[in-house]
Amino acid sequence: MQTLKYNKVANRASTGRRTVRVQASMESAKKAVCSFAAATLLAGSAQALTFDELQGLTYLQVKGSGIANTCPVIEGGSTNLKDLPAGDYKFDKFCLEPTSFKVKEESQFKGGETEFVTTKLMTRLTYTLDEMSGKLKVGGNQSVELIEEDGIDYAATTVQLPGGERVPFLFTIKALNAKGTLDNFGGEFNVPSYRGSSFLDPKGRGGSTGYDTAVALPGRGDDEELAKENNKNTAALKGSIVLSTAKVDPATGEIAGVFQSIQPSDTDLGAKTPKDVKITGLWYAQLKK
Repeated sequence: MQTLKYNKVANRASTGRRTVRVQASMESAKKAVCSFAAATLLAGSAQALTFDELQGLTYLQVKGSGIANTCPVIEGGSTNLKDLPAGDYKFDKFCLEPTSFKVKEESQFKGGETEFVTTKLMTRLTYTLDEMSGKLKVGGNQSVELIEEDGIDYAATTVQLPGGERVPFLFTIKALNAKGTLDNFGGEFNVPSYRGSSFLDPKGRGGSTGYDTAVALPGRGDDEELAKENNKNTAALKGSIVLSTAKVDPATGEIAGVFQSIQPSDTDLGAKTPKDVKITGLWYAQLKK
């Protein structure tokens, strides 16, 4: 009982610290996105295609090309965001295409500050979020409120740090509620556990199934040092994202821009402290009244 009480107090303290870090990360992300090279990113790679061009491709043209992992771009449109009329919209085809993954690491030098370091992507081209939908409200003063409701809004992704350590995480924007101006808006979202409650670790322990403690160590089941390994935690954490709009096309209802999100990595069902992962890239959506 004392161990469980200790775990609950520790979890609440950890959650409070992470909330503060997320809020601080959002502020720094807003500053970073403002200085982000939107025009350069929107130019994209040689595979950047408009929505109509993507719809015109056959299965064999897309297969193995990596095109399925890209978001559409807007060929025409306007950079004057005031061209988008105020009103209540429903959006769909919402797509987030990461172009960079960085992980916060402790400095290798004594007394050095933590910083986000460049990583190597280990996942195949299956990490783009797509077909998301929800509501978007645009006010007369260019204020924006976006609520994400459904779609392919998570993707299991793994990156590798320069030292060789691999960092798995669930790239997501589940239940995103973002507010701000059309030029720059952001908010928090839920980051579900990378593993489900029925996942069993190598010792047969799980959140809802399996053993309570390792079979080889029944006498140490209540040891404080093994509490995180024995008591699996699948609680969702919080992440933050900032989206900057670069182009709108009132005729087609298309809107696109760049984003930067910061979210926690996998916790190994509560056994590890999550790392902060910074993701930058492109976004695209279609609006309908």
